[in-house]
Amino acid sequence: MDAERLARHLAAVVGPTHVLADAGLRAPYETDFTGRYTGRARLVVRPADTAQVVEVLRICREAEAPVLPQGGNTGLVGGSVPTAAGDQVVLSLRRLDGAGPIDPDARRITVGAGLTLSALQGRLRPRGWEFGVDLASRDSATLGGMIATNAGGERVLRYGTTRANVAGLEAVLADGTVLDRLAGLPKDNTGYDLTGLLVGSEGTLAVLTAARLRLVPRPGHRVAALLAVDSLAAATALVTRLRRIDSLELAEFFTAEGLALVLEHTGLPAPFRAAHPVYLLVECAARHDPADELAEALEGADVRDAAVALDAVDRHRLAAYRERHTEALNAAGTPLKLDVTLPLAELPGFAAALPGLLDGRARPYLFGHLAEGNVHVNLLGTAPEDEDAVSLAVLRRVADAGGSISAEHGIGRAKARYLHLGRSAAEIAAMRAVKTALDPAWLLSPGTLLADRG
Repeated sequence: MDAERLARHLAAVVGPTHVLADAGLRAPYETDFTGRYTGRARLVVRPADTAQVVEVLRICREAEAPVLPQGGNTGLVGGSVPTAAGDQVVLSLRRLDGAGPIDPDARRITVGAGLTLSALQGRLRPRGWEFGVDLASRDSATLGGMIATNAGGERVLRYGTTRANVAGLEAVLADGTVLDRLAGLPKDNTGYDLTGLLVGSEGTLAVLTAARLRLVPRPGHRVAALLAVDSLAAATALVTRLRRIDSLELAEFFTAEGLALVLEHTGLPAPFRAAHPVYLLVECAARHDPADELAEALEGADVRDAAVALDAVDRHRLAAYRERHTEALNAAGTPLKLDVTLPLAELPGFAAALPGLLDGRARPYLFGHLAEGNVHVNLLGTAPEDEDAVSLAVLRRVADAGGSISAEHGIGRAKARYLHLGRSAAEIAAMRAVKTALDPAWLLSPGTLLADRG
């Protein structure tokens, strides 16, 4: 079926204004947040509800048109944009942005896949509730995309990844079959955990349309501190010390090199009079004021300088030094991003070995979620012909240290060829079997996660 005829069939379902065929209208859906991954969509279709998603998938299956589900398009591994082949229909879920009432008894809320994280926070926080996952890209990241990639973010330390905060899902399989697991019961042992399977599946198994989310009471008091230390080893020791505090919710690190880039790009004032090798941003939240217990935990710690913030304005000021790293890096160039996890004890050694692995082929900037050993390795200045060798060297070093080649951004297209570093042949074969069972024609997100059928 040619693109014009396919567009007519889809327009009959979603309306002509929600089938984008013009190159200018398609453009925002064809390039990812980093600018590194771009492609060309056959069409962009924007359904308004689950019933329309069902019909869109039915039409695309009959036309043998590959479908790429897309949320807020804030992904960093190329899994949210089409390839250069130009044969994929981008299925944007942004119009599925509704939200049901808060269920205070069950501590749940049901939301559409297209609702942004910031919109959810705006709905919950005035009513005394919180969703446990938070990201710097909260204004554009959608809940469906976060679930599809099992996003982690800043508060995994306390609340876990997105998977731990999803109680149930509604999803549509490639043939249009609807899986409704929105009940979200706290105990339900009836067979396979389909919700858990779909979380983190990166759009390869089904199109996520709605979710039942777990909520937590919003803490009434917060305190943040930016701590300067002499090394990454000192920062990891400090995190170990601070984890004794039950109210600890966030522990983010960045380095002097990254901070200098942020200050240059944003014009923010330096947090301290002198520069330091490593910085640790921590935040505690509780029903009581956690400032005293944070101060007590820091007594005698090896900290070179510190800034403490109690009110929201000052906390956001401190958080900006960490959260604006991605923005500053993108302004400086198009970074090669390698999001990884290492055992905490291995992290300082990995950072020390990185310059040797790069051998002058890139400038590294490290930051991330220290308590989980999650390092965002951002490399600037890598020549295109060196990218594969550099990626392989870094990811192999991570795997050899017992780490993961993808901490929270997923595999996407960027790391599909390296999947063997983190998964055995048996595991990859099992993944392919599941993919084939749920999507026999491999029409959903082809090339994402699994490079081919094997």
